[in-house]
Amino acid sequence: MPGADFLQLDPAGAPARGVTDWLTSAVRAAVLDGRLAAGDRLPPTRTLAADLRIARGVVVEAYQRLVDEGLVEGRTGRGTVVLPTSSPEPPPGPAATATADPERLPQPTNRPAAEGEIDLSPGVPDLAAFPRAAWLRAERAVLRDASAADLGYGDPRGSARLRRELAGWLGRTRGLRTEPDRVLVVAGVAQALALVAQTLRSRGAEAIGVEDPGSRGARQELVHWGLRPVGVPVDDDGLVVSALPPVPAVMVTPAHQYPTGVVLSPDRRRELLAWARDGGLVIEDDYDAEHRYDRAPVPALQPSAPEHVAHTGSTSKTLAPGMRLGWLVAPAHLDADLVTAKHASDLGSPALPQLVLAELLASGEYDRHLRLVRGRQRARRDALLAALARHLPGARVAGVAAGLHLLVTFPGLDADDVALAGAVREAGVVVHPLSWHRLTPGDPGLVLGYAATSPDRLHAAVERMAAALGQGPLR
Repeated sequence: MPGADFLQLDPAGAPARGVTDWLTSAVRAAVLDGRLAAGDRLPPTRTLAADLRIARGVVVEAYQRLVDEGLVEGRTGRGTVVLPTSSPEPPPGPAATATADPERLPQPTNRPAAEGEIDLSPGVPDLAAFPRAAWLRAERAVLRDASAADLGYGDPRGSARLRRELAGWLGRTRGLRTEPDRVLVVAGVAQALALVAQTLRSRGAEAIGVEDPGSRGARQELVHWGLRPVGVPVDDDGLVVSALPPVPAVMVTPAHQYPTGVVLSPDRRRELLAWARDGGLVIEDDYDAEHRYDRAPVPALQPSAPEHVAHTGSTSKTLAPGMRLGWLVAPAHLDADLVTAKHASDLGSPALPQLVLAELLASGEYDRHLRLVRGRQRARRDALLAALARHLPGARVAGVAAGLHLLVTFPGLDADDVALAGAVREAGVVVHPLSWHRLTPGDPGLVLGYAATSPDRLHAAVERMAAALGQGPLR
């Protein structure tokens, strides 16, 4: 009789056309309930296939799904190994001082994600895709060649080598007009916003324009440093520039607006840059610019008005948020104050990760990684779109062409989207209600992240959503 000592697997209980799903689910359950601990090795694919008398390709596909979910990884010389697991960060509750995106601020504690829940919180990247082998090669090269001085306190602006590589890379990929001396290495976009807010506040600013809807976490960062956010409407063409109040600065996400996913239109770009040249400052968060699928790259605003635009971005969605690596290219008249604030904050960013990122940029490994991740995310985006079309055909989906999340709205529905998100969570899927990211009331919607979830889990999540919404709010 076929069967395996490993997890006492018996293929007799598997559906005829669902052996891959059956095997994936069995191993996933063993990882989550502790029967398989971190460091445990899975059987070689040939061995397990022989024990179960199934095609080796079925085992290979099941293992790949588990890799995509971040539960296991293939290691040279060790086979497929179980990774440490941790509960995903829960999204903020309606009354919590929460962040819309882990890039901006840590999420507060709320009801933990339960076992078996599928977390589609936006802003969470595909951590299983982190380029471990490339990073290790680059780190070895750095440690081989770095001088003792490279590991000292150094320039608070950041490693000279990284600033040089970033200036070239931002010029090639985003069209930025800058020199290495004008690049400030920061601990993600969160620190860039903190430094700009402190500088503006020290010069007398009290308020700042923000997109509405827009990043809740970014607003809270600005509030923490003493600036009062003033909402500016967003429509299908992006920020409504004509609605800008008399504020000294405005923060925008022009390449892929968070959370609606729209792109700032050419006419609005011209209006915004004209507003900036009249004395305003535009803070350009280059959110999700690298993750595009069905459209050409959207150029950055900074090249059109480098003395009026502060451009910031990070590796949080391309590598991992825990790396805390980002950049800020600001107008020259802000440089001295920004560097002073950076030095007072942390004396400079960690040296070794900066040098490793510089090596990845110089070698082309970073660009190769981006191309690989873009393909994985396109497949996940397509899977989520197909599931929504099948199970929620009446929904309107926005933000499709780029990014790591979608906005789902329900035309004609008069409902509280917090209640919608609550109903979906009761069905075992974590999403964000659009209203969490608004300053003023608006149409209800749900924000769904797909980067950290495999295609089969995305299909399962939408099935659960449709069942929950069909029994109540959408009936």
